[in-house]
Amino acid sequence: MKKTFETTFAGRKLIVETGELAKQADGSILVRYGDTVVLSTVVVSKEANLLSDFFPLMVLYQEKLYSVGKIPGGFIKREGRPSEAATLAARMIDRPLRPLFPDDFKNEVQIVNTVLSVDPDNSPEMAALLGSSLAVSISQIPFDGPVASVKVGKVNGKLIVNPNTKQQESSTIDLTVAGTLDAINMVESSAKEAKEEEMLEALMFGHENIKKLVKFENKIIKEIGKEKTEYSKLEISDSLKEEVTNKIKDKIDKALRIKEKLEKYDKLGEIKSNLIKEYITDDLTEEESKQLETKLNIIFENLQYDIFRNIIVHEKKRPDGRKMDEIRPLSAQIDFLPRTHGSALFTRGETQSLSITTLGALGEHQILDGLGLEDSKRFMLHYNFPQFCVGETGRYGAPGRREVGHGALGEKALLQVIPDEDEFPYTIRVVSEILESNGSSSQASICAGCMSLMAAGVPIKAPVAGIAMGLITQDNKYQILTDIQGMEDHLGDMDFKVAGTKNGICALQMDIKIKGVTEEILKEALKEAKKARKKVLKVITDTIKEPRKEVSKYAPKMMTFMINPDKIKDVIGKGGDMITKIILESSNVKSVNDVNAVKVDLEEDGKVIIYHSDKEVIDKTANWIREIVKEVEKDKIYNGKIVKVEDFGCFVELWPGCEGLVHVSQLDTKRVEKPSDIVKVGDEITVISKGYDKKGRLNLSHKDVIKLTEKDENKETKETD
Repeated sequence: MKKTFETTFAGRKLIVETGELAKQADGSILVRYGDTVVLSTVVVSKEANLLSDFFPLMVLYQEKLYSVGKIPGGFIKREGRPSEAATLAARMIDRPLRPLFPDDFKNEVQIVNTVLSVDPDNSPEMAALLGSSLAVSISQIPFDGPVASVKVGKVNGKLIVNPNTKQQESSTIDLTVAGTLDAINMVESSAKEAKEEEMLEALMFGHENIKKLVKFENKIIKEIGKEKTEYSKLEISDSLKEEVTNKIKDKIDKALRIKEKLEKYDKLGEIKSNLIKEYITDDLTEEESKQLETKLNIIFENLQYDIFRNIIVHEKKRPDGRKMDEIRPLSAQIDFLPRTHGSALFTRGETQSLSITTLGALGEHQILDGLGLEDSKRFMLHYNFPQFCVGETGRYGAPGRREVGHGALGEKALLQVIPDEDEFPYTIRVVSEILESNGSSSQASICAGCMSLMAAGVPIKAPVAGIAMGLITQDNKYQILTDIQGMEDHLGDMDFKVAGTKNGICALQMDIKIKGVTEEILKEALKEAKKARKKVLKVITDTIKEPRKEVSKYAPKMMTFMINPDKIKDVIGKGGDMITKIILESSNVKSVNDVNAVKVDLEEDGKVIIYHSDKEVIDKTANWIREIVKEVEKDKIYNGKIVKVEDFGCFVELWPGCEGLVHVSQLDTKRVEKPSDIVKVGDEITVISKGYDKKGRLNLSHKDVIKLTEKDENKETKETD
C-alpha cells in the first residue's frame, strides 16, 4: 500500500513515498524535493560470506539524462559509464552510511539511487542520501541510522541551507555535511579561503538542519519500518581469543613500534603468517581450515587495533616516534621534468607526489555530459595511484572511485586560487602521479600540484597546502593526530583532510569509522590543521616564492584581441575554409591537427585568442585575422588584385578574406561589353569603395578612380596654363 509523508525543508516541499514503486526490493523510497525526484532502493543477499574480510556494500548513483531533458552525446545514445559527478555522488552517499552497519555484518548490500527528475535548485544528491538512509532504515537490514545530509552556503555573510543555483554562484562556502541525530559523520567542502571559525560555524549550522531531517525520517521509520533481522556471524570462542592473544600480543606491540613502513608491515605479516602455519594443520578439512584462518585473521586484526590505539591514547606515542602534532620530514623541488610546462616533486615522509601542469587552448576544455548546469571546465586535476607506490602488484585500468575522489578533492582546493579566464585564458590540467604512499597522498598532490602551477607560470592567487588530520578514541578518551600515515588512517577513527592558503580553508573532507564526531573534536582538528598547513606552506614558498612571470618556452604563448563579432563568419569562412587556410599557412603545417599547428579560439563576443609556442607564428596569424576583419571605408581608394572574372564584372581582393565586386558598368568610363576584354585574373587594379548593399556585398568602382584621375589631371593642366 502506498504511503506518503510530507514536510517542508529549506522553504521547499519534501515528499517521501513508499509502497508503490520497486516493491520487490527490500526497501524502496521515492523522494520528491521540489521538482527533483530520486528513487532509492536497497537489496540484501540472503546468504552471508562469513569468511570475507570486508563488508560488501555497493552504492550506485545513476544519472539519467532524461531527468534534465538531455539526449546523451556521442554515437551511442544511452547512458554509459558513470560521470565523474555521479561517481563522487555515490562516494558521498557511501561514506556516511558505511560506518552505521554492524562490523560483523557480511551479507552483500546494494543501494541503487536512480535520478528521475532534476530541479537545479534542489540537490538530487541530498535527496539520494535521504532516500538511501530511509530505504535501509525501513528494511530488515541491521543499520544504526538514520542519516541525512544538507548543503550549506554563505551569501553576504549569512549561512544558508540548501542554497539555490543563484545563491551558489555568490556563495563563499560550498559545504556538504552528513550526520545522524547525535553527530556529524561526513564532510565535503570547498571555500574561498574561509577562516577556521567560519567553517566550524557552517558545520554546526549544517548539523542543526540535519537533525530536522533525521527526526522526519524517524517518524517514517516508526510507522512503516520492519523489524531488523538476525544475521549470521562468525562465532569465535573466548578460549581461542585468549590463547592467540597470549601468543602474539607482545610481538605485535613490538612490531607496531617499528618506524619504517615496509619493515613494520613485513614484521606484522610474518607474525600473522607464523600464527596461521601453527594452527592450520593437515588434519583439518578445507572448509575447517578456511574458517579457522578467518578467525585467526580477525583476532589478529582486533588485537593490532587495540594495541595500536592504546599506544597512542594512553602512552601518547606514535608508531613512528613522532609527536602528536609533528609533521613527517618534508622536501620539495620544481622543474623535475625538463620538457613539461611545469613540474614539481613533493615528499612528505614516505608519501611522494610528482605533479605536472600542462597548459592548452581554451578550446581544449573538458566537456561535461551530466545533470549539472555547468557543461565544461577549464581546470582539471587528475590523480593516479599505481600499485608500485605501495610496493604491491594489482589491477591497472580506468581510474577507480578512490582516484576520482582524491583528484576531485585536489581540484576543489586549487580551483579557489586559479585565475579567471580573462586574466589567464588557458585550459589547465594538473596530473598527480603518486610514486610512493604511506597516507595523505591526496594532500601531497595538492602541495605538488600548487608548485607545478607556479612553475608553469600560472598566476595563482596564493599558494595552497594540504594536511590530513586523524583521530584515535579509546576508553572515552581521544587523541588528535597531525599528518596521519597509512596505519593511523587504517586503524584510526577519522581521516580529516584540510587544504588552504595562509588566509583560510579552500577544501575540506572528512570520513569517519565511528558513529560521529563532536564540535569539540572538529574545533581542535581545525586548529591543529591550521598550524600544520602554515609549516607546509613555508616549504612550498621556500622552494618557489611566487608564480613565474612567463610560461615555459614549451608552453603555448598566447595573444588576445577583440574583433567585430559580425566578422567572425569572415574569419571562419565558408565551411571553415578561411580559418583552415590561416592555420595551415601561418604554422607551415599540412594538417590542423598537427602538434605544431597554431590554435585559434573565436568567442561569440568577438574575442580572439591565439596560441603557439612560436611568437612569430602568433603574430603572423594575428595580422592575417586583422586584415580579414579590417573594415572597408566608404569612398576610400584601395589597391587590389583581381581574383575572378565573370560576364557581369570582376571580383577584387583588397586583402586576404576581403573581396568586392566591380560591376561591368564600373570597370571603365567607356562602355565595356565583356570584362575579360580589359582585365584578367592576377591583374592589380585601383578601386573606390562604394559601400555594402542590402545583402552585405561590397561594391567597388574602377570607373570612379578613372574620373578622379582625369579630374586631377585637368586641374594640373589648368594650373600649368
